[in-house]
Amino acid sequence: MEIQIYDTTLRDGMQREGISFSVGDKLKIAQKLDEIGIHFIEGGWPSSNPKDSQFFTKAQDLTLSHAVLCSFGSTRRPNTKAEDDPNLHALVDSGTGVATLVGKSSDVQVTRALRISLEENLDMIGDSIRYLRLNGLRVFYDAEHFFDGCKAYAKYSLATLQRAEEAGAECIILCDTNGGSLPHEIAQAMVTARKAVSIPLGIHAHNDSEVAVANTLVAVQSGAVHVQGTINGYGERCGNANLCSVITALQLKMGIHCLSPQQLAKLTEVSHFVSEIANLSHDPYQPYTGTSAFTHKGGIHVSAVAKQEDTYQHIAPELVGNCTKVTVSELSGVSNIIYKAKECGIQIPTEGKQARQILNQIKFLESMGFQYEGADASFELLVRRTNPNYHPPFELVDFMVVVEKRRRFPTIGFSQNKSNFTNSDGSFPVSSGLQEILSEATIKVKVGEDIIHTAAEGNGPVNALDNALRKALVQFYPKISVIKLTDYKVRILEGNTGTESLVRVLIESSAVQCQWRTVGSSTDIIQASWLALADSLEYWLIKDCNH
Repeated sequence: MEIQIYDTTLRDGMQREGISFSVGDKLKIAQKLDEIGIHFIEGGWPSSNPKDSQFFTKAQDLTLSHAVLCSFGSTRRPNTKAEDDPNLHALVDSGTGVATLVGKSSDVQVTRALRISLEENLDMIGDSIRYLRLNGLRVFYDAEHFFDGCKAYAKYSLATLQRAEEAGAECIILCDTNGGSLPHEIAQAMVTARKAVSIPLGIHAHNDSEVAVANTLVAVQSGAVHVQGTINGYGERCGNANLCSVITALQLKMGIHCLSPQQLAKLTEVSHFVSEIANLSHDPYQPYTGTSAFTHKGGIHVSAVAKQEDTYQHIAPELVGNCTKVTVSELSGVSNIIYKAKECGIQIPTEGKQARQILNQIKFLESMGFQYEGADASFELLVRRTNPNYHPPFELVDFMVVVEKRRRFPTIGFSQNKSNFTNSDGSFPVSSGLQEILSEATIKVKVGEDIIHTAAEGNGPVNALDNALRKALVQFYPKISVIKLTDYKVRILEGNTGTESLVRVLIESSAVQCQWRTVGSSTDIIQASWLALADSLEYWLIKDCNH
């Protein structure tokens, strides 16, 4: 048994709030989907907007090895002829070999949303499909609201399917448009539909009840041979069935061929690629392709996985292009430390006190606000510092940061009353430049036997400290200038203590094609920032020196 995989990321996926693909974006995604062997790619609705029309024009130049490009549209307008409908003309002119046509398959939708007769809707379905077939197109019919319609008035819903079959549809896709159906309801309706028509059936599930993937798999068990969904489950409201999960479950859990093993191994890459193009953070907890999908934190889990990975992993992550990951925290055991250190290229004996000492230190530091799950570079430094032969590339002697607020009193065009800065007409100025913040850091660091004492300004105390540290180190490590601070996060811990609270600072740094994260914690935000900042430079220096 082989399932047709139909991707609608470029249409249904774009209906997610916050997503807007450019024509170039859509072309890149289509090419990527073709690379992993997706059978059908729905490019959009050519009559709905200029962007989709332009996409279909440019898509003619795509070299697709596996996929068939599909256009999407609706049945003809009520009380008109199919040959006079501009939407159907656009499908014919799109240049695709397949058109997916959506029509109402629920009597409630027909009478209340379209406000037409049930017979007119049947004619719209039949006329539209026949017109497209006469113009040489293969037609997939999306039976919108089928499952809701089947519950309310099954006889009519089945009649819409029969009319689509009679008119020449190649496949009928049953749509859970509102996403409200549960797996057992999907199975029952699939059996009913299977008895009504003889052509292949498909499934299009939305995730409003958080069972879109389950509904899709149940539909396949009940006879569906065509599966629609989107990469990462993107879609309107709560999204669509996530093809990353559907494809993997079909192939690895149910033994139904979808992609080649080599194509399946690119699934994580494609999942992250699409989220990047969509300008959305990839969900780390997404099954199969998330960065946390095969991450282990508990000590008992890590100990077992180190011996045999399938003890706490339901599939080998490499099958979908992912990998096993271990984190360290106060919940860790010695196995976490040994496993994680090995990832860093550091061998720690399974016997002896070193791993236990590191673990105890981590538990203590995490009680003080540190967190090493997202700061692998700080963890590696912590491990290296337990080695008595480790010599850091620099050591802090001391630093001082001064923040001064200078107040200025503009005179031209403003009131001279310094306690009431207003424009001459009494209005408040949009930007009066009433104050200026000056930050300056003075630092002493030791490199070998040399002590460097220098100062630098910045647009804030942390920036000033960063500038001063780099200024001190650049004469010994000229390549340090390539390091960029790419992210800086501050989290208040135990906020009920107000400004006395512990703060955790997480810094992300990058250089060339490398990225690393470091952490610091203190009741003093400058101290917390210094710890994370110093770790970020020290980590790169030891890595660079090792190469």
